[in-house]
Amino acid sequence: MIRYPYENFYAMLSSVANENPSKKLLFIEDKSYTYGQFLIQVDQYARALELLSVGKGDRVALICPNSTEFVASVFAISKLGSTVIPINTLLKNEEYQYILGDCGAKVLITGSKLSKEVQTLCDDVESIEYTIWIDKAPIKDPRHLLLNEILSEHLNTDFSNSFGGLDDTAVIFYTSGTTGHPKGAMVSNRNLFSNLIAAKERFDLRQSDRFIVYLPMFHSFTFSIMVILPFFMRASFVIIPSILPFSNIIKQTLLKRVTIFMGVPDIYNALIRAKLPWYFLWFNRIRVFVSGGSALSQDTLNRFRSTFKRATMLEGYGLSECSPAVAINPLEKQKPLSVGLPLFGYEVKIVNDEMMELPFGEAGELIVRGDCVMQGYLNNPKETEETIQNGWLRTGDIAKVDEEGYIYIVDRIKDLIISKGINIYPRQIEEQMMLLPSVKLAAVIAQSDPHSGEVPIAFIELEEGHEGTTQASIKSQLKEHLAAFKIPKTITVVESLPKTATGKVLKRILKQGLN
Repeated sequence: MIRYPYENFYAMLSSVANENPSKKLLFIEDKSYTYGQFLIQVDQYARALELLSVGKGDRVALICPNSTEFVASVFAISKLGSTVIPINTLLKNEEYQYILGDCGAKVLITGSKLSKEVQTLCDDVESIEYTIWIDKAPIKDPRHLLLNEILSEHLNTDFSNSFGGLDDTAVIFYTSGTTGHPKGAMVSNRNLFSNLIAAKERFDLRQSDRFIVYLPMFHSFTFSIMVILPFFMRASFVIIPSILPFSNIIKQTLLKRVTIFMGVPDIYNALIRAKLPWYFLWFNRIRVFVSGGSALSQDTLNRFRSTFKRATMLEGYGLSECSPAVAINPLEKQKPLSVGLPLFGYEVKIVNDEMMELPFGEAGELIVRGDCVMQGYLNNPKETEETIQNGWLRTGDIAKVDEEGYIYIVDRIKDLIISKGINIYPRQIEEQMMLLPSVKLAAVIAQSDPHSGEVPIAFIELEEGHEGTTQASIKSQLKEHLAAFKIPKTITVVESLPKTATGKVLKRILKQGLN
């Protein structure tokens, strides 16, 4: 039985702040905050929301850039027993309308840089009563409020506490929506704390550790493991408002003495290709790199480990529906191309279409059970019933497990290509293509074929200096390593593959282009 030390985020913050108020918590640009200072800010934000009639069970949406305001809002919402909805800042107005309408958000917190897509949402979405701007309000309207003005007007008014419980919904993460509309994964305080406890055990984290947060905070991986985990550890973290310029991430990692660096393959690919100054490689204090989101290629892993000899690279796996981490390689033993062992308290199985468990080494669907499994999809009982069966969450990922329990992700079920009745896994082809010196990034999808049913086709980004590489030369090199039926029928060179905010290739966009 897992013992949970806190009921909600706010209880965690106040516990640490009361014990050690002067400990440094957060760094952003030239500013820093102690735990005590941050608690005061959170209390003020909570009061501001309470004055707008936000209370237990209400939903508050964040379409907000990486900032102290984002983090303080999360903890303020927790204090009220409300639910936070972190939303992708790269969406369009119509997409925001759908998500906000689906979750019934009462208040929206946002920034002026996003005003083009969000300023009309008070009119567009019936449930939205107020839009709070963290910097400046682009339009004059009594429903559009400036955060600092609310705080200055009601700084000393009394506050009525209302905390959330372990099994209250803390966050709703909206999936990227591979088909149709995105779904809201309802995640409880218990779900998230189970992840924090498991991560602490697997990473051997310390109070002296310092994280860096440059990936978008709305993403479940960033939200849980990069933003909330430092609080749980009584550690500290550095906020980078924007991922560009990339050189600033490198600079702040060095200057702020970052020890835990978490990223996605796109970032690590950029890092090993960057001309890193010798003093960064010599003086950085990073002891653990963590990669999630999608798999690192063998080539990237090899190059990374030869560049950063004093740090350990750990690959992990997760999904929003699991709060989000499921498995990570242990520090003492990593296996190439494996996402590691299940985290503490979680069970995994590899099953066939009939949900029967498969033996070691055989590929099937990965299912997960444990306190990480979400409460369900908001307003979507049918999808919830199909996804969670007898307490097991169906991930939709094809995987295999070896005799030691290490998990290997083979592919997504929806990406599987069936050609003349034979299963073809795009990831295997992509891995092989990215071992070629000319290929920077590859994505393989299925194309309908009258003779074979489906055939693989590829889209690639080329490395600098290899612009003259031909389709024929790539196919010729692949034939040395892949069976003929796995060679892509066509290979299209693109300047940039479509990606999510965390660098994962959007294959649905590539598939739409075939129609």
